[in-house]
Amino acid sequence: MIRIHLLKLLTILISLTFFIRLFGLQVLDKDYDKLSQNNAILEIEDYPERGFIFDRNGKVLVSNQPAYDVMIIPENLSPFDTLSFCKLTSIDKKELIVNLESARKYSRRLPSVIVNQISKETYARLQEQMWKFQGFFVQKKSIRDYRVNCGSNVLGYVSEVNGEDLIKDKYYRQGDLIGRQGIEKSYEKELRGKKGKKFLQKDRFNRIIGPYKNGKYDTEPSQAQNINLTIDIELQSYGERLMKNKRGGIVAIEPETGEVLALISAPSYDPKILVGRQRSKNYMELANDTISKPLFDRALLAQYSPGSTLKPLNALIALQEKVIDNKTKHSCNEGFYYAKNAHMDCNCKYGTKNDLIKSIHKSCNTFFSKTYLNLINKSKSAINGVEIWKKYLESFGLGNYLGYDLPIGRPGLIPGSGFYNDLYKGEDWSATNIISNGIGQGEVLVTPIQLANFTSAIANKGFYITPHFVNTGNKEKTKVKLSKNYTAVESNYFYNIIDGMHKVIEEGTARIAKIEGLNMCGKTGTVENFTIIKGEKTQLTDHSIFIAFAPKENPKIAIATFIENGYWGSRWAAPISSLMIEKYLNNSTTRPRLEKRMLNGSLEYEYNKPLSGVNFNINE
Repeated sequence: MIRIHLLKLLTILISLTFFIRLFGLQVLDKDYDKLSQNNAILEIEDYPERGFIFDRNGKVLVSNQPAYDVMIIPENLSPFDTLSFCKLTSIDKKELIVNLESARKYSRRLPSVIVNQISKETYARLQEQMWKFQGFFVQKKSIRDYRVNCGSNVLGYVSEVNGEDLIKDKYYRQGDLIGRQGIEKSYEKELRGKKGKKFLQKDRFNRIIGPYKNGKYDTEPSQAQNINLTIDIELQSYGERLMKNKRGGIVAIEPETGEVLALISAPSYDPKILVGRQRSKNYMELANDTISKPLFDRALLAQYSPGSTLKPLNALIALQEKVIDNKTKHSCNEGFYYAKNAHMDCNCKYGTKNDLIKSIHKSCNTFFSKTYLNLINKSKSAINGVEIWKKYLESFGLGNYLGYDLPIGRPGLIPGSGFYNDLYKGEDWSATNIISNGIGQGEVLVTPIQLANFTSAIANKGFYITPHFVNTGNKEKTKVKLSKNYTAVESNYFYNIIDGMHKVIEEGTARIAKIEGLNMCGKTGTVENFTIIKGEKTQLTDHSIFIAFAPKENPKIAIATFIENGYWGSRWAAPISSLMIEKYLNNSTTRPRLEKRMLNGSLEYEYNKPLSGVNFNINE
């Protein structure tokens, strides 16, 4: 017993000794301050190698390559041959002068970058003549090496810190690199590691002669973390090829876990072009493309009307509220009049009578419009009815940012009573004023990731896991809450909806998406696309949309595809989604003619039409 107490006491004493020593070195000991003030000693930062990024199968997506920055400490600068320096480093003289002045303004004692990311060959030539340029030195660091030509919107990029970064975080120094978008930004602290320090002794000619006091005051850098993504890079690459010459977004999620399998925004760009000395030039070219907007992540930022893909959710709400059941039928006569001179069109033939399942696979506007009217009118007032409907949709993750681990996003819009009070400016409004919400053509706005997320909730029969892009293997350390988010609709109501979505593929509006030997569930959408031209509401080419999951019995993938100006759901979005599902589940595709048509198909003629180049309905 005494030995146990002695061991505990010894452990405490040793820990306390280490703490006191560290506290003394880092807080009380002023040697570091003295060193930094000493002109005979050069303090340089020792950078850890930035963490690697892998896909879900362990494939390296992002690694590092060596780079060299030419640095300067302004107070050590002596007159030098600027033309010779410019020729050696391939820098313009005007740029050199601007950089030197910027370095002086930043600090006369601290090092600044004068020429960034010179090549190994340039570094070798410069080293031979470095004695000519007092005050300059070369600092080795690593820059990103993007091993793939896809996934730029997920991976992001790194660039040099700016003045705002330096103010926000004292960790950084001028010339440091920082993650700007995607995973590089979200997981910046993990990927960057922690810098160490080295102190070098200089002679009276200001030349470095070796480490100061044999490295007594040097500190080692802390190793950066590697990041394992949930993304399947083969699926990501395939999806980006399918989206060539098209605009829109695709999101694929594993329903059971919430892991994002692919996040595609089209058009996109090769992440390699934002590395090296041409990065700024290439970035400006991308940023200045205000027509196709390759830097705009449509999968996370574009807000569209959901079209008929909202019908399954409206049906679920109506089932939960006992407005309909699986035996409810509505007659459709190519539509119906819901108010005087107000007609809701439908593609069903005159005299058709549809129940819930038929209405889903036929996408009957009449059934879902009448259902929505009854849902809103069930309450004492339209105000109460809309608020109830809104809360249900919010439980599916609509109208909010979802909480995924990428730095950008949009909440979409689920309009409530306040929205319509403002819209109608104090006038009375009723269910008939907002009937378009019943078929997804009202004021509701969603992002593609929200579409994929609520599709996962249907596949899971009533819950979703917050979508996420990084698999930490440790729930306590993840940036995303991974517990189940339950919808406000009970699980027993999902079975009829799923059966209806299965028939969409088997005999409904998405027969083109059918995969032999695989039970898939889906829903097409054709989203009307309007803009105002010379004060008048003008209809442009419709958008193509599709949601799906498979297999029906034990879903492994849920997907949402949105194609701008893609005509109707089964023309582009459904076959592209189907090919991606088949590729993921079977690791191959069996429909070469369909695949060729989707890979080679182009909508550029649509985007080049007058006015159609503007994405009117993406709500930027």
